[in-house]
Amino acid sequence: MRLLKEPLFHFFLIGAAIFFWFHIVSTDSETVEDLETITISESDVALLASQFEAMRKRSPNSAELQALVNASIREEILVREAKKLGLDRGDTVIRSRLSQKMDFLTEAIATSVVPEDEELEAFLQHNPERYATPTKVAFTQVFLGEDPSDAEIEQALTALRTDQDVTAVGASTLLPASMPLTPTRAIDSVFGAGFSKDFEEVETDQWSGPIQSGYGVHLVQVLAIEPSQIPPLSEIHSAVLRDWRRTMSEDLALAQFNALAENYEIVAPDLSGLLK
Repeated sequence: MRLLKEPLFHFFLIGAAIFFWFHIVSTDSETVEDLETITISESDVALLASQFEAMRKRSPNSAELQALVNASIREEILVREAKKLGLDRGDTVIRSRLSQKMDFLTEAIATSVVPEDEELEAFLQHNPERYATPTKVAFTQVFLGEDPSDAEIEQALTALRTDQDVTAVGASTLLPASMPLTPTRAIDSVFGAGFSKDFEEVETDQWSGPIQSGYGVHLVQVLAIEPSQIPPLSEIHSAVLRDWRRTMSEDLALAQFNALAENYEIVAPDLSGLLK
């Protein structure tokens, strides 16, 4: 009974139904259709009119609608004649478009399935790195220059730890003296890659260092840390649903392809003997 609750099983059922329907329609159209007769139905005209309205933001007039019908008839004639000449065979553009349409069909199947929240929650917990918020740090820093001596570092640390005025310690710099709660990636974009990597190991509200940045050496006082966390599903439901459908669509596409491939005998050369 668990199989009936699997989303991929639902995809298979829907996919099989849709592909079977397309097979029936395409078979009927090939065998019954009179290749010398071109029929433009009222639904075809309605579709042409709706496409025109979507592009022009207004309905076509009678002359424009007639021109659309004439263009559709012309296209159909040329397509049929091209097929008679075999121009569709070996055309990479046409083959690519047909392949894309099959992929689009699979994607349409994926978007038709609405998973239970339990399924999305399981997906969320299985892929936490996709949705985890970044670690944020608030801190104050003092710049000591490009290459301060050990004595200068120790002297500066002692001064700061005895509550000496921060502005009286260190060298001048255009770097920000402090930053509010900020993602570590943003901090590193200002101070240089790796600057924030040790912040979580630093004792809060205590001056620590030395810490190397892309500009030189710093002493840092971490004021607050907001750890990375996974938001509840209710806050990121749309994002999780989108990713779940994309993943299920990829799984379905692979499964569908493998099922279709079983209908063919594949003959291909051994590439190892062709490579030099």
